[in-house]
Order: sequence, then C-alpha cells, then structure tokens
Amino acid sequence: MSQSPLPHFSGSQPSLCQAGSAHSSGICRRASTMHPATSSFPPDEEPLIEESLVNRYSQQKPSDRLHGAYIIFFLLGIGSLLPWNFFITAKHYWMYKLQNCSDQAGSEGQAASDLRDFFESYISIASTVPSVLCLVGNFLLVNKVPASVRILSSLFIMLAVFLVITVLVKVDTSTWTTRFFALTIGCVIVVSSASTVFTSSIFGLSSCFPMKNLQALISGQAMGGTISAIASVIDLAAAADVTDSALAYFLTADIFIVICIMVYLLLPRLEYSRYYMSSQNKSSSLAGVPPDSSAEDEAEPGGTTNTSFLAKSTSIPPLRPILQKTALLGFCLFYVFFISIIIFPSLSSNIESVSKSSGSLWSTKYFAPLTSFLLYNFADWCGRQITAWIQVPGPKSKLLPVLVLLRTVFLPLFILSNYQPRAHIRTVLFDQDIYPVVFTALLGLSNGYLGTLVIIYGPKIVPKELAEAAGVVMTFYLMLGLAAGSACSILIVHLV
Repeated sequence: MSQSPLPHFSGSQPSLCQAGSAHSSGICRRASTMHPATSSFPPDEEPLIEESLVNRYSQQKPSDRLHGAYIIFFLLGIGSLLPWNFFITAKHYWMYKLQNCSDQAGSEGQAASDLRDFFESYISIASTVPSVLCLVGNFLLVNKVPASVRILSSLFIMLAVFLVITVLVKVDTSTWTTRFFALTIGCVIVVSSASTVFTSSIFGLSSCFPMKNLQALISGQAMGGTISAIASVIDLAAAADVTDSALAYFLTADIFIVICIMVYLLLPRLEYSRYYMSSQNKSSSLAGVPPDSSAEDEAEPGGTTNTSFLAKSTSIPPLRPILQKTALLGFCLFYVFFISIIIFPSLSSNIESVSKSSGSLWSTKYFAPLTSFLLYNFADWCGRQITAWIQVPGPKSKLLPVLVLLRTVFLPLFILSNYQPRAHIRTVLFDQDIYPVVFTALLGLSNGYLGTLVIIYGPKIVPKELAEAAGVVMTFYLMLGLAAGSACSILIVHLV
C-alpha cells in the first residue's frame, strides 16, 4: 500500500477543504451550489464531486501551455509518497542485508533474526509515529516559514538520505548487521518526517490553483506506490545480483527526487503558475472583504483572499464541535488504516507461494513483489479512482461503519494463508496461491475506496468555516490509525 500520511486519489475536489488553501472554503462553498435543487439522491448519499462551471472571466486567465503545471503537480504527487514506497517494496534487498542473522549463534543471533523477520513492522512504526509529530510541527510553522523553504528543504533532506542508502548498497554490512538495521530505521524516520512536511506543504501550494491541478497532485500520489512496485519487479528481472538490483532501484529514487526539485523550481517560472501564486500575496490588501462575499470563482485571486485572510487572522478553530461532528467518521478513518497497516506489508509480504519448493521464478522470486506490493498498490489506486464517480454509502449512512468494521475479517484470512515463518499457528487453511491474490486485491480496493470516502466526508459535515480545520482533524485520525496499526502489526506477527 502506498501508505503515507495523506491519502491519494484522483478527481477528488472536495478534499480542497482540507488542503490548507487560501481559497478552499470558497471552492467548497461553490461546490455546494452546484447540486440541483431537487436532488434524486438521499441526503447521506448526495454526490460530492461535480464538474466546475465555466468561469465567465476565464478568457483573461493565462492557459496552462502544454499542460506544464499539470505535469509538474503530477510529478510532485508521485514524489510525495515515493520514498515510503521505495523503502517497503525493496524487501528482497533488506532480507539479503539481514540474511546472516540466522547464521549467528545464541541469543544475539535470535535477536538479529527477529530484526529480519519483523523488518516490515519496524519500518511501519518508524515511518508513521514521527509523521504524527511532523504534522503538528508543520501546522505550527505554516504561517512562519514560507512554503518554498519547507518544500525544498524536505526534498533535499530526502535526497541526502537516499544517497546514503544508495551508497550502503555496495558496502559489506555482514559484520555490523544490527547497526545497519538501526541506521536504516533512522533513515526511515528522517525520510518519513521530511515526506510528511513535503506532502502537506505541496497540498497547501496546490490549493491556490484550479481544481485540475490538485487532481493532478492526488492522482500522482495514487501512482507512487504502483510505480515503485513496477520498478522493483523490473530491477529484479534485469539484475542477476541482489545488490545490483537494489543499486538500480535506489538510484531510480535518487533521480526522481532530483526531478521533483527541478520541476518545483520550474513551477514559478510558468506564466500560468505566477498568475495563481500571486493571489497569495494580495490577501493582505483585501482584509476588509466580508467572508461571505466572494467571486464564486474557481481559484480566482479575489475569491481566494477572503478565506486566506480569515485563516490567518482568526484564532484557533474550536476543536470540540469538530470532534463531535466527525467522531464516527474519524473512527472509520482510523480503523480503515489501522487494519490495512497491520496487514500490509507485515503480513502480506511474508506470504509465500505454496509451490515454492518447485524452484520456479514465479514462486521464489516474483510472488511477493507481484501479489503483495504491485497488486495491493494497483487495487488501492483503483479504489481511490472509483470515488470520483461513486460516493456510496454517504457520510450519515449506517452502512459505512459496518463496511469499515467488516474489514477486520482480512486479519484471519491473511493469517491462515501461507504466511512464513510460523511459530504458533500451524494451520494453513488457504493453501492455494489464488487466495492471497484475491485477499490482497480486496484489501487494497476497500482501503482506497472507504478511506477516501471517509476523509472527504469529514469537511462536508461541519460548517463551512470549519471545513479546513476538519480536514486537519481527519488527517490526524488517519495518522493515529497508521501509528496504532504499526505497533499492533509487530504483536500480530509474533503471535503467528
């Protein structure tokens, strides 16, 4: 799963309410006027996504020549989740680096073997727990440190860490396995923290652009996991040696981070980008505009400044009414990612082909990369894409929490598949390769669809002036689910 601090999905305009934007409330207010007066949908299943009306002033706006800004946001979206995905999909490399653990004798060897067998669980904790703290830090710094400083600094930090990881590929770490593990976990913490700052900052930047640019960003995020999984499979197929494969794999990540830095520096050079980014600098001159009087215009500078001014001049939004309104949705969001992070990648990536003894490439080399990482990420992307057209059940439907809770059944399904090594539960009920394939596809599809629905519903059910704050609260529910699930994944893996 392309786990990350923020969900990613294509065509999700309502998430503008939580993007930390200068014009998000104006967009959400506009979206609310686009529903027909006599809607045929139940109140809790009213569509959240509508096509924007054509702006009567659109002729005066510069066009996005050759879709340059769209492509830039798409690439930045991929880059925001790529580091996490490159860490978790390089399973063969990590197992190779830690393989000498089991050859050591005594308690030291057993402890080192645990580092190898439960590596994915440790990575999950190291990436999600610091992200919660970074969300708080970035929220406090949003009005004190320019977005360009936060974005570029986080990208350079990610690049520096990945260069260290790339260099270590060809370094013999067999005599200091435990220290290598600690160094790797430290790199995961730093990269995840920088990625969280980058993701939340780039969301704020994209909010001053039209909806299609935010869609490009979210669509790019949705492709991050799939691209990393495909790159992993290609590297495995092209390189005979594990280290050669890992070297090419991490060099790909290095190059892509450099591309993100270059395209971000290119963004303000586009006339199209300058037009929309300049609206942020004009907010102070329109401080006296009433909050309800706005040009109901998508990403119009005059319309963006009202919300921007209110966000910067008012006190901290009241937390209690937001928590009261979003309590059930918050639990749903928490539980969706709680279950997903327990299973992926800790359980799913350790399920082996039942025909592994045959020695075929499918069962020994490609089973986990294809059936766990690539299939899950693709199914997750498909689930998020579906929300662009279907938003059922609605935010007040009793069916929504039922569907979320039903995902608990995935835990015994994966445990009773051919998970290896097994220490306590010896029974393998699902002894055919098709079972984990189907389970993984359903896990990813339900995670993408239900998780996306819940997080876009949160800002809809609160008053418009609290929509952005509700989006932040929903993000914390998500991160708490990831953090708690990461901790529980170690317990579950040890019990198996």
